[in-house]
Amino acid sequence: MLQKGKITIRQLTIFVMLYTVGSAILIIPSILAAKAKQDAWIAALIGIGLGLLVIPVYMALGKRFPNMTFAEYSEVILGKWLGKATFAIFFFYVFIIAVLTLRNIGDFLTTQIMQQTPIQAIHICVMVVVIMGVKLGLEPLARAAELFFPWVILLLMMLFVLLAPQVEMKNMQPILEEGFFPVLKATISIFTFPFLGTVTFLMILPAVNRIEKAGRALFTGMLLGGLVLTVITVLSITVLGADQVARNSFPSYAIARKINIGNFLERIEAILAIIWILTIYFRLSIMHYALVQGIAVSLRLRSHRFLTIPLGVIIVGFSIFTVPNSTYLATFNKTTLPLFVFTIGLLLPLLLLLVAVLRKVSRAN
Repeated sequence: MLQKGKITIRQLTIFVMLYTVGSAILIIPSILAAKAKQDAWIAALIGIGLGLLVIPVYMALGKRFPNMTFAEYSEVILGKWLGKATFAIFFFYVFIIAVLTLRNIGDFLTTQIMQQTPIQAIHICVMVVVIMGVKLGLEPLARAAELFFPWVILLLMMLFVLLAPQVEMKNMQPILEEGFFPVLKATISIFTFPFLGTVTFLMILPAVNRIEKAGRALFTGMLLGGLVLTVITVLSITVLGADQVARNSFPSYAIARKINIGNFLERIEAILAIIWILTIYFRLSIMHYALVQGIAVSLRLRSHRFLTIPLGVIIVGFSIFTVPNSTYLATFNKTTLPLFVFTIGLLLPLLLLLVAVLRKVSRAN
């Protein structure tokens, strides 16, 4: 592991929570409602449970190789070249998710807030800030996350309270109108995105100062993030109705625009925009850090910092030229992405753990 800095259990918990909420706070209600309609909240709760069940797999690898990243112990378990090929698959996954995350930022800002701004300018500005954070290292990023975390929680509470008068519980009825199968399909969606996406933290676990308690941090962070997404989904459905949520690209932003207290306090959707920008910044920064750290470790480089700018430029380029429009991105998120994430987020770690157990391989070897 190249990064010498350490982060605390509290900082890891905050990282996981912010990473889980990330871009999902804007788009997950639409994805779930499109499949399960008014039962989307049931799928969200089941998805949280399934996501938490994956944590023991990640922690089994983390504790077996406490001072190694995914890139390092892949080679220990599978051998040099097969291990590098395995990490290359992992790297491709994180890279694609980073590209899609950056594209989400651009699509949202250019369609909802800054319609006259070129999407390229937004992507470049966001990536510049991400690069600055990653170059400073994981510890400064973790301290920044600690600093902003209370504000994220405060803004979320404000949003929930201000939306309470708009809630119509009848929009959640009838329950299980079309049976459990639509709920199951929606559960698979939220299980893969965002919960299985926490596989990225396999590149960060060695930086935790108390690896034996990292599992609790992953558990708490994922649970908190999942509950936030569940509440946002419930609010979206009860305020807009399941049909409108399913048709809206950013339903949580749409409900924030409906806040109206006495015809005086209204149009404060900037609250949600600030929450989302903060959470998605840390999500993108964590992925960018994992990518440059992985390249440096795999190629036996002395430092990862000089890789931050070239990789950032490549991510910006891919986010613009490989995603033609927001419709294409939404279709990819609903069809191809779940299978892709399921393979990398669950099957690949399970395979590595199984081989490590059968070969009796650990850091001590």
